[in-house]
This record gives sequence, C-alpha cells and structure tokens, in this order.
Amino acid sequence: MDTAAGMNLPGMGGMAGMNLPGMGGSQAQGGRRLLLQLGSQRAGADGPRAAHEIPAGMQMGPSLPLLTPRSASAPRGEERELPEGMERPRGRMLIYWGCGENVRAGQPVIIDFSKLSQGQMPPQLAARRIARPAGPSASRSRTYGEWPNAEDGKPVPDAASLRGEHQVRGNYTPEIRFALDERQDFMPRVELSAAPRGQAGALSVQWQALAAATGYFATAMGGEGEDVLMWSSSEVQELGGALMDYLPPAEAGRLVREKVVMAPQTVECTVPAEFVRKAGTPFLNFIAYGGEANFAQPPRPQDPRQAWEPLWTVKVRYKSTASLLLGQEGETRGRGGRPAERGGPAASDTSPPPARPAEPVDPLKEGVREGVNLLKGLFGR
Repeated sequence: MDTAAGMNLPGMGGMAGMNLPGMGGSQAQGGRRLLLQLGSQRAGADGPRAAHEIPAGMQMGPSLPLLTPRSASAPRGEERELPEGMERPRGRMLIYWGCGENVRAGQPVIIDFSKLSQGQMPPQLAARRIARPAGPSASRSRTYGEWPNAEDGKPVPDAASLRGEHQVRGNYTPEIRFALDERQDFMPRVELSAAPRGQAGALSVQWQALAAATGYFATAMGGEGEDVLMWSSSEVQELGGALMDYLPPAEAGRLVREKVVMAPQTVECTVPAEFVRKAGTPFLNFIAYGGEANFAQPPRPQDPRQAWEPLWTVKVRYKSTASLLLGQEGETRGRGGRPAERGGPAASDTSPPPARPAEPVDPLKEGVREGVNLLKGLFGR
C-alpha cells in the first residue's frame, strides 16, 4: 500500500499482493492520491472480484473496488520503440548537478541524441544503479486488481485519513486485515519556495523539514532551442530520473551517504545560475522519501534462519512530492504538486513463491528515455 502527498507510488507484493500506492496533495492535480494494487497466485473461480474496505476517515465510502485490467500494461521501465515513421530527436541533453550558486567544473555533460543510434555516449557520463521495489502487477501475478480503475476513479478528499482498520476481501486472495495508527497516516505536503540568490541569477529553493523523511531529492528541467537541460540536487553526477519515486529507507540511506540524496535535515538547495539562465523558466520536481509499515500473517520470525511461509504480506510506503515553476525574477512559491505517498498491502496464497526483491533500475537508460520523451514533447518529434 503506497500513500502519497504529491504523486503515486507503486506498491510491492511478491505473493498475492495488494498495494495502495500514492496519496498526496497537489495544487495542479488536487488533493491526496491513492493507488491500490493486489496481486495473487490464486485465480477467481468465476471471474476475479476483490475490494479494499477502508476506514470512515477516508471519506470515500465503505470500500474501493479492485478491478482486474482487461489487458496487462507494459512493466514499468520497459523500453518502447518510437512509433513507426516518427523521427528520432536531433537535440541534445545538457546535464547539470549540485546545489550552489555556480555550476561545478566539468559541467554540463552533453548527450547528443543524433549519436545515440550509433552507440556513442559521452565518456564522462556516469550512472549508478538504483534498487526500487517491485510491486504487484498484471505481468507478475496470476490474478491482479487495482484502484483507481476504469469503473471507479473518484478523487481522494484533502481531509482523508488512513488511520483505522483496513480489510481486503476477494475470491482470489486470502482475507487481509491490518490497522494504521496516527504515525502511519499520510505524510504532510511539502511547501516549496524559491527566491533569488546572488547577483548571477541563481535560485534558492527552500522547504520545511518533514519528521518522517528519510531524504530529499530535486530535479529541474528546461529548454533552450533544441536542447533539453536537466539539473539534479545530487552532489555527484546523477540524471535523477530513477529517483523521482519511492525509495526504501535502506536505499535512501545509502544514497544519502553517497551524496546523491539530500539528508533528512536539509531544508535548502540553490539551483545554479548558469542552469537557470539557459533553461528559460525551468520546472522543478521535488520528492521527500518516507518510511514503510509492514504487516504479515503469520508475522515474520525474529530469527531469519527460521522458515517463514506467510499467507499474505502488506507494505505501506510513504512519500511526499511537490512541483515548482522557477521564475526568472522575484519569489515563487509552490505547494505539494504531487501527493505524498505511503505504500500498501501485499497478499499471497498459502504456498506463495518467494517475495520478489527490489529491482535495480539503470538510471542511464531511465534518464536518456526521459530526455527523449521531453524532446518529443517540446519539438513534436
């Protein structure tokens, strides 16, 4: 189960699994967000049916239906070829990184998209693999259900609360019961503000510290001619596309130590002047990674050597995100532009396969794909 203030988060479940990813608040998108995902190795005898019964504090009725999609969507991160007849982008991606008034030596690193088809990548381009959790999906589960869906997509109220009893019932899943307390409610929304820093045009982005955050990360994008400019708050070179989603606390902690993710006590980062000047009016995305709550039946043994065959498992994951348009002059403010999320339950049958581990994501491929998509959108290619 993932909850978000700002943007949706996918959940995780290796057996029969149910996720509630992504609740959050957004001025542009409105309110909190919730994504429920249920995966199981069982099959419904007369067609799959399942629902997630929610506490009254959600203000969304007694339950949310988990609909099985008619066709499986492609797994997250799967590469897709450009449609036939579509010209590949000819522009470039200019990559900047680091908080500070001025860019560091060796920036920007430039990717020329016209050379990608020849396998030519800039030798100074660095990348690291990011471990992201793999949630339930139609491709990983014998039977799968989700909310929102084609039949029910009502918005999550701004005042909705996750606190209380949750129950999942269906004809392809064991009955799942768990309860969330006040410490396991939605993360607060991130409040961003930006103001000029120095004489050269740098912008200081500030936010309030979130008690539950395990780290923060920011990216900004803009355009100049046929070029796409990308910046990230990482102190070391990092594209950042793979980091704008939930990260488990251990992975966030590793990336804080490697100076990729900002530490939880950080409340300010300056976007360098050179990037701001060249990027026009750049759009900044921000994420605060939260923790996770875990439930299982039977509970996981304290001794890792002891055999454990859970009937079902639940993960509740949390994040909070925001977006901000960085103006050229004056001060700009933005609220959680995408919802803070918390993760959700995963259920399994009595003889589940081993839980699927977090899947490493190749950030180089993610970033290049992101840049290609940006170029296609900016220049209609």
